[in-house]
Amino acid sequence: MRHHGTVTSDPVTSTPGRPGPVAASDRDWWRSAVFYQVYPRSFADSGDDGVGDLGGVRERLDHLADLGVDALWICPVMRSPMADGGYDVADPRDIDPLFGGMAAMDALLAEAHARGIRVTMDLVPNHTSDRHPWFTAALAAPPGSPERARYIFRDGRGAAGELPPNNWPSIFGGPAWTRVTEPDGRPGQWYLHIFAPEQPDLNWDNPEVAADFAQTLRFWLDRGVDGFRIDVAHGMAKPDGLPDLAQVNTKMLIHDDSDPRFNNPGVHEIHRGIRKVLDEYPHAVAIGEVWVDDNILFGEYVRPDELHLAFNFRLAETPFEAAAVRESVEHSLAAVAEVGAPATWTLSNHDIEREVTRYGGGAVGLARARAMFLLELALPGPVFVYNGAELGLPNVDDLPDEVLQDPVWERSGHTERGRDGCRVPIPWEGQAPPFGFTRGRESWLPIPPEWAELTVAAQRRRPDSTLALYRSAIALRHERPEFAGEGLEWLPSAPGVVAFRREGGLVCALNTGAAPAELPAGEVLLASGPLTGAMLPPDSAVWLV
Repeated sequence: MRHHGTVTSDPVTSTPGRPGPVAASDRDWWRSAVFYQVYPRSFADSGDDGVGDLGGVRERLDHLADLGVDALWICPVMRSPMADGGYDVADPRDIDPLFGGMAAMDALLAEAHARGIRVTMDLVPNHTSDRHPWFTAALAAPPGSPERARYIFRDGRGAAGELPPNNWPSIFGGPAWTRVTEPDGRPGQWYLHIFAPEQPDLNWDNPEVAADFAQTLRFWLDRGVDGFRIDVAHGMAKPDGLPDLAQVNTKMLIHDDSDPRFNNPGVHEIHRGIRKVLDEYPHAVAIGEVWVDDNILFGEYVRPDELHLAFNFRLAETPFEAAAVRESVEHSLAAVAEVGAPATWTLSNHDIEREVTRYGGGAVGLARARAMFLLELALPGPVFVYNGAELGLPNVDDLPDEVLQDPVWERSGHTERGRDGCRVPIPWEGQAPPFGFTRGRESWLPIPPEWAELTVAAQRRRPDSTLALYRSAIALRHERPEFAGEGLEWLPSAPGVVAFRREGGLVCALNTGAAPAELPAGEVLLASGPLTGAMLPPDSAVWLV
């Protein structure tokens, strides 16, 4: 197994505190890393309650080491009432018992580091849970109090304050404001929640908020965590006066740079403060979830004194069409070129329909997903793999209504099924559900019986499986010098084909057309499917050197 680099912090064998000196070559490990996104509920359950947990991640670390990933990104596991899958945090410096508590996190950190795998975790700076002690105190305190100043409370409009302070909608539907009952029993002020009512927005103009978040960063970094994915990193800062939206739109995953709820200039000072803390830990990385369309505005988030990386979701939103793929790649590279940051690449996550389904489903969708993975992994910069993508899992769009748990389902009046279809648990082994995911009888979302051929165990037995392709591709990416450099050159190609050459010499070609295309010159290193002579079949990709 390849060497993943020096482990700089071990929460069990080292004394608590800042990591020691870090070699310069190790500080930029994240610039080309393969991250694996763990959605903890759906990865593996170490018990019998049917819900995945950190003990399950630890038990399945061999799978991740064999896959060859450099780092994990673990979705929220902090203490939470789980109104929004853990993104409503009641205590950011503790692990929820649902996921095994703090002991499970410490054990996972130690064992992952022993395998050379780094661990990053989700942090949520835009809001807290309504069960957070701060918000409980704010509800008990009067208007204008220091307790309420940690959040965004406002008097309502209308003769008796009966109307919300502005017309902002919640991402999950309905208004972004909820009116509170004051301690004396009268209807009172309104608080802002751009997401669910259980997720009140913090007031980042309050120095207490920044100081507490810095304490959270240091808490986890001192414990051995290697960095963070920053949720809604283009949020936090709010515009002066909280002006009305010109056009009300509640959609979540969109690029709209005119939306006053997001991407306000003050957010960059917040990120500078976060970066100052991370610079005390030279090995650590901050990765922002940034939904910003304009290249200049996007690039501002990854200036040298702000985030190290920012998610660019363009490739995940791009259809399987050569010109669109090339445009997406060019746009993503241009967005970070001026500030010297690497582009990031992902095809799916816990909020997006799985790529096999997105590209057409069935054998065609799987072939295209395999091809797009080779293209993605050939690009310069870090790659994020969502758990289950390495198995070629499709979306499960026929889940019974009664099992749906995404808050979108309830808040839309059962008109939008939400994101549960891409969150169905991983099938590990065996011939019937729950396929080794849990020691209990069933998983929190049911796993389709037809996934018997997609289990990890079944795919390990097949050299042509999607799992085998992922393992081979990741290993080659780490081992071969042809993947060097941060630039690429586009090559002349037939209609429906997109091809490029990396600075180190790797050539990647993707055929999205309906007819076979001539292979570029070179020796075939890896292909996403069988090649026909010197031709690249439709819905496939190839690496050449």
